[in-house]
Amino acid sequence: MISISLGLLVTILVLVAQWIIFQKAGLDGWKSIIPIYNIYCLYKISWGNGWIFLATLIPIVNVVVEFITMNKLDKSFNKGFWFGVGLFFLRPIFYVILAFSDENYIGPNGNRFYAA
Repeated sequence: MISISLGLLVTILVLVAQWIIFQKAGLDGWKSIIPIYNIYCLYKISWGNGWIFLATLIPIVNVVVEFITMNKLDKSFNKGFWFGVGLFFLRPIFYVILAFSDENYIGPNGNRFYAA
């Protein structure tokens, strides 16, 4: 019973963090709770093009693309390489850190001049 409660608490915390991340990036927060569409939006935040998430359907390539995506996500919020490694391996913890940090969204891959 404790593990179920803890799992539910972590899930809710990650959803709230992802909602805030989406809002920081200028998207509506509700888009973070729609399955599959939230992945598209996350890739749009990171890469500037959401359709790259289709590459995650290819085995082995998906791990590489996901690692690059987390690295691009950290650059989009002016964080460093090791933060991206943390996002890749410990996503729930680093989502919360990213959501509640003072960092603002600066554009896909850290490009300040991106026009959506």
